[in-house]
Amino acid sequence: MSCRDNPAMAEIMEASGPVYISKMDEPWTGECFDLNQQAWILKGHTLVTAPLNNSVTPVTVTVMPCKNPGSVEEDRGVPIYLGIENPEMCLYCEDVGGQPKLQLKDQKILDLYNRPEPMEPFLFYHGRTGSTSTFESVAFPDWFIASSEQGQPIFLTSNLGKMYSTAFRIDLRI
Repeated sequence: MSCRDNPAMAEIMEASGPVYISKMDEPWTGECFDLNQQAWILKGHTLVTAPLNNSVTPVTVTVMPCKNPGSVEEDRGVPIYLGIENPEMCLYCEDVGGQPKLQLKDQKILDLYNRPEPMEPFLFYHGRTGSTSTFESVAFPDWFIASSEQGQPIFLTSNLGKMYSTAFRIDLRI
């Protein structure tokens, strides 16, 4: 069942304002693809894109909302944590040489979800337009998760939808 088939899940993933969840015991899981049908795959400790075909196994993406958004802006989208399964890691953003950089870190998404305060380096505003999603860094506003050519890492860009693909299709199962 996808999030579109579950009214509660669809409401959370498509909300444009704050969403408050009382309790979740496990993350939502699924796959993520860019609009060029490139899947997210793991190469070493880096997320890269690969054309979707029978020989490509996309990583399983994990998603949890921020249950205590605190000072996180409410009008930019739903704040979520993004991770992957096997190995369990989470996406986070940090400043490297004065430039925001997307990284994977050994971190349990459920631990982030259960923290009493938002962990901004790990948070992304989930924006939704039709069937596509954008993921904007909370720690670095106006920087979005993006993809470019096949085999290249997923990264952050401030050029929303101009040079790189910043719109993704995320298919979640519950």
